[in-house]
Amino acid sequence: MEPEPEPEPERVAAGPGSGGMRLVPDRAEGTGLEVLTVEYQRIMEIVARADGPVMAKDIAIALGRETTSAKVGPFRGQLRKLADRGWLVRTGSGRYRVR
Repeated sequence: MEPEPEPEPERVAAGPGSGGMRLVPDRAEGTGLEVLTVEYQRIMEIVARADGPVMAKDIAIALGRETTSAKVGPFRGQLRKLADRGWLVRTGSGRYRVR
């Protein structure tokens, strides 16, 4: 009697953030916001429309979210990630502006 063949591995569609894909790619010359997820695009638009550099709390307010530390923290991380990848500039006071 022959052994039963191994089942075919299930195919899974990978999206941004899965399988090692970056949610925020490095900014390159000529790259537009369309390479970012919708959430990161909204953050970039808020920063671009602001009169000056913004804080994570400003993003939370603009999106109608609570301004408790627990709710603002994720925005702080997203702003930092955008700055680390070259999309934003972090000022000395911890605020962010468009590059």
